[in-house]
Amino acid sequence: MAHRTKTRLPVVLSIAGYDPSSGAGITADIKTMAAHGCYGVTCITALTVQSTRGVIRVEPVQGKVIAQTLEHLTEDIDVAAVKIGMLGSEGAAKAVAAFFERYPIHNVVLDPIIKSSSGADLISKEGLKVLKARILRHASVITPNIEEAAALTGLRVTKPSDMEAAAARLQNLGARNVIVTGGHLNPPHDLVCCVGQQPTVVMGRKIRSRSTHGTGCAFSTALACQLALGRDLLQAARAAKRFVEAALGNPPGIGQGTGPVV
Repeated sequence: MAHRTKTRLPVVLSIAGYDPSSGAGITADIKTMAAHGCYGVTCITALTVQSTRGVIRVEPVQGKVIAQTLEHLTEDIDVAAVKIGMLGSEGAAKAVAAFFERYPIHNVVLDPIIKSSSGADLISKEGLKVLKARILRHASVITPNIEEAAALTGLRVTKPSDMEAAAARLQNLGARNVIVTGGHLNPPHDLVCCVGQQPTVVMGRKIRSRSTHGTGCAFSTALACQLALGRDLLQAARAAKRFVEAALGNPPGIGQGTGPVV
């Protein structure tokens, strides 16, 4: 790599889709990065047509455009952490995998987005295979919710006792550290499984809100920011959990459907 510019703020790179309602994806990630005192740079993997009412169309970005964007950005800028969100297509997944195979980066948070909350597919079956076979092993930590953990492992994950088995399976598949988020459970505790350590439960509290769109994006991006700021993984997980809870308690309150959390 060429010499890269240093900045006064930690730079966090979001590789994700574009949500025009700014509830999730790239624009939500930038808001979260700014809230953490980080500078956000981005690589869009797919355009979507959506609002708070749901996703009605997904248009993938060409893999070669993604590859060029990632290479051009990281040759110029010193990236402290990366958040990988929606990939969308096999071409996008292959471009991202090839990038990390060529340019190893510390503090890579993988949020394995498979479906939208409205049920739309946000990654193809072929793309998911690439994620599991080639991207998973490059992530410092993967942050599936219980539904994503089930889809990735083939295990039933419906209660806290299932989360540890799913995390272990993900580590067997190549993941290093795993945080299974429990936002769909009551109480919404997360499970943090770090290599060589006993699993740790991060306690959460249920916050009733119709503005829950983008909670996974907010958590994974907050986690990446905390890692970029020098926290260890457990510290970062706890801080990211607190950030999401605070956001749930004070959302922007826009739209007629499921509103954004940030």
